[in-house]
Amino acid sequence: MATSEATWAYRDRHTEEFGRTYFRRFGDCIVSSIGLGTYLGDPTDEVDDSYHASVVRALESGINVLDTAINYRHQRSERVVGRALDAAEVDRDAVAIATKGGFVPFDGERPDDPGKFVREEYVESGIIDPDDLVRGMHCLAPAFVDDQLDRSLANLGIETVDCYYVHNPEFQLDERSRGAVYDDLEATFARLEERAAVGDLRHYGVATWDAFRVAPDDPNHLSLPEVVSRARDAARTAGNDATHFRAVQLPFNVVMADAFTVAAHDGPDGPQSALRFAREAGLDVFVSAPLAQGRLADEIPTDVADRLDGDTPAAKALTFARSGPGVTCALVGMRSPEHVVANVDSGRADAMGADAFDATFE
Repeated sequence: MATSEATWAYRDRHTEEFGRTYFRRFGDCIVSSIGLGTYLGDPTDEVDDSYHASVVRALESGINVLDTAINYRHQRSERVVGRALDAAEVDRDAVAIATKGGFVPFDGERPDDPGKFVREEYVESGIIDPDDLVRGMHCLAPAFVDDQLDRSLANLGIETVDCYYVHNPEFQLDERSRGAVYDDLEATFARLEERAAVGDLRHYGVATWDAFRVAPDDPNHLSLPEVVSRARDAARTAGNDATHFRAVQLPFNVVMADAFTVAAHDGPDGPQSALRFAREAGLDVFVSAPLAQGRLADEIPTDVADRLDGDTPAAKALTFARSGPGVTCALVGMRSPEHVVANVDSGRADAMGADAFDATFE
């Protein structure tokens, strides 16, 4: 697992190459504020090879956050991250590795009969109760997440994952009540607390798309304060002195800034945005889609671009995402070493200060 000593040593080797706040604290570790994501791409050997080269290049260039999920590219993304970790000339304990469980994964490729695969692999084997399966593809039950964590550790070839996310719990709201989803999360959090106690994971959290950035009356809304409360209850159930719930992941970018602008969560002094609540609750925020899934690669709004350092629209968009209050790291897909080079270059610019960031919304 990532350690304080190794991550700080990694930072010391690279810090002169980057802007002042490029490296940021994550627990007692320090991590790059740009992380490599592995969501996009076909499940092919060619894409595997490209990701392998990208991960190695990133680790050797100043990026020490790797983000994946068991369902990304039918488990291929986790497996290529594991192989690249072995190949890179960087110690495992200098790297923060995150993965996720929730969507039922295929194994290497999409089967001819997906329903049959899920039924035989997960339902008939007893890993998933049919009542816990939503739309045939998503499950939050503790036994399933337990199984997925085991598979992820094997895919990655590591003993401990630094952050394990429950993946898109709002997907359950298609068929279950909000209260039932909170209950399911608490039960799964209790299992993850047990796994943390024996060293299989260091921290856990929730990775979302809609849940934390939409208004309370939105069908996909989940309350971040309630989720945090359920994590604390889960820690007590597991007999832990403090919760290992540490991080949230959500989309945030120039054109999708709801995590900053929508006051969707009850704070001590009234409704707060997800970013503000997370910061005040001591949670780390890892933002996804900083380039709006490619839409900001070539152009960003002029009034925002003028306030940002960077040589390209993509670099400026990434700087904006890293500048959000309380943001620990912006996760961006890097399927080629060329993407890595461009994104590493963007890290040489300083993030915006609080006043400059706030001014972009005036």
